[in-house]
Parts: sequence; C-alpha cells; structure tokens
Amino acid sequence: MFADYISLMLINTMIAYFLLAGYVYSGMNDVDQGKWAIGFMMTGFVSLVFGAYVCLTWPLPGPFNMAYGEMPVLLGIILLGAGSALAKGWDLLAAAWFGFFAGWAPIIIGVQLIRLKLTSYPMVSGIGFILSGAASVLALRSTSGETGW
Repeated sequence: MFADYISLMLINTMIAYFLLAGYVYSGMNDVDQGKWAIGFMMTGFVSLVFGAYVCLTWPLPGPFNMAYGEMPVLLGIILLGAGSALAKGWDLLAAAWFGFFAGWAPIIIGVQLIRLKLTSYPMVSGIGFILSGAASVLALRSTSGETGW
C-alpha cells in the first residue's frame, strides 16, 4: 500500500502558518503566551512524525523526498521548540536562531524547484517554499529587538 502523507503534512503546515500569523498578530504582546503552546506543539508533532516517516521510507520520486519529508521535520522541530518555550515562559530567541538557519533550506529548494521545473507548477511550488523559508529566516528579526539586528 502506497502512503506518503503529503496532503496531511501540507494541511498541517497551513494550520501552523495560520497559527503563527495569529500569534504574531495578537499573541506576542499577550500576558499569557503559554496558551499558544499547545497549538505549536500539536502541529510540530504532526510535522515531525510524518516528515520523519517520509525521510525514512522515501516513498516519493527523487528529490521530492527532501522537499516534502525533510522540510517538515525541520518545521516540526522549530514548532515543538517554540511551543515548549511558550509553555515554560522562556524566550523564543533560541528557536528563532534555529529557524533562521533552517529557513535557508526551503529557500534553496524553492529556487531549485523553479530552476529545474520539478513540478507541474514549478513557480507556485517554488514560491511556496521560498516564502516559507523567508518567514523562518525573518522570524529572528521579530524576536531579537534587544540585539539591534
């Protein structure tokens, strides 16, 4: 039986980004930021588990396993780290630094999807990866106001 869980991971990623947008819009200045933790941890768990499955079994053709398996693992780790930090009341700076460096991978994958025309709609797929990576890279700026970066 063929199972790749791509649709589940894409829906989960969409949920994670809407959750992140809600947190940035109204939760960053909230007194009780811990209430956001469970949402980040749930989406992080789904990304990590099913992304790891794709990484270990390679059910997709060629480079798609990296794009749709390894990137959800990185996203899952970032979300679990951010959720844990929010639950404990810790600063998000360490998770943002991890996201800064991890965010370059989907940017590179997005550029290659466009350049090599690897999907039916390479521009749409590539831009999606590039924007996801850019959001991760730029998250450091919103959490490090005291560093002046």
